[in-house]
Amino acid sequence: MRFKLLRRRLTISAPQMSIRSHRPWIRWAGIAIMTGFYAAIAVWTFELGKSFAGVETGAKEELVRLRADYERLREERDKAQSVLNTSASLITTETSTKERLAAQIKVLEAENRALRDDLGFFQKLIPATGAEGVAIRALQAEVLAGTQLRWQVLVIQADRKSPEFRGKLQLSLSGTMGDKPWMMDLPDGGQALQFRQYRRIEGLVDLPPEAVVKNVSARIVEGTTTRALQSIKL
Repeated sequence: MRFKLLRRRLTISAPQMSIRSHRPWIRWAGIAIMTGFYAAIAVWTFELGKSFAGVETGAKEELVRLRADYERLREERDKAQSVLNTSASLITTETSTKERLAAQIKVLEAENRALRDDLGFFQKLIPATGAEGVAIRALQAEVLAGTQLRWQVLVIQADRKSPEFRGKLQLSLSGTMGDKPWMMDLPDGGQALQFRQYRRIEGLVDLPPEAVVKNVSARIVEGTTTRALQSIKL
């Protein structure tokens, strides 16, 4: 029996026996080292190819050029913005100066009109040759917005030694209203008037609707006697 078993083990029909390593990580470590080595060779080959082809150099040069263009455009933008800000400031200053000058011109024009009116007023105070007693030297009237009439009367006494005058100023308006003749007087029989050398009187009169003023008359009366009369047409 023992002989048969020994012979079976020594012949071809004997069962196979496998030898296994007790350290499998050594094989996997080797595989990893070889894989890393091949990957490094591939990366080195790719970079070397880029260098030969000039891709990386061209990209760097293009990046440098783009950065230079960007800086140049930014400087041009800053200069343009500075010019724009300066222009806006100049325009604002010019506009403010024009507005200030326009306001000054209006003030000067108003002062000029006032001086002209005063000159005309004092010229009217100069008595005419041979004038005596009370006289109406100026009568002015204008319609405002069709609802009111503004009037002004200047009366004087030619003789400076004349006594103080006491009387009334009567103002009469005439024209049409609704295609019919129309007249209107100051209420209360006129406005009390008292002066020694000259007096300027003015006022506003409310007009009836649809009234059209065509003539204004001013009358200076003392008691029942008319001392001066003047009329104007509008």
